[in-house]
Amino acid sequence: MATALFWGWFDGGGCLGDIIFQVSEETTETLQGTEWSGEARYAVHQRHLQNALTEFTGIEPDKISFSMQLTPLLGADIIGELVKIWTYERSGEAVPLVIGDKPYGKYRWNILKHSAKYEESDVWGNPLLAVVDVELQEYLRS
Repeated sequence: MATALFWGWFDGGGCLGDIIFQVSEETTETLQGTEWSGEARYAVHQRHLQNALTEFTGIEPDKISFSMQLTPLLGADIIGELVKIWTYERSGEAVPLVIGDKPYGKYRWNILKHSAKYEESDVWGNPLLAVVDVELQEYLRS
């Protein structure tokens, strides 16, 4: 099973669906660009010659974004992992997110978007180091 390197944000690993995260012993930095956000939803009712009235109408799904580093030096198949991300994103499959030993969210997550930047390649153009930015949106049971 392939692994992805997270920049030391947690000890011991985790996963996003079938994508396994692993931390190396040499890494002590925090995860780059991690953001978990939530948002309330309000309706604004306009009233003639009076102040507008706001009404709480619910909560938007949470979002999490992060960067992960993929390298075959730690056993990751860069193209294979990108295909998994691409497949989850385009199929709409909701997957669990576990960081360390803690599941995140109330149920599962959808991948909204991703981008991959090849930082290093071999002489044949095969990627040796890729940084992948992923944005997730919480998926709740209906």
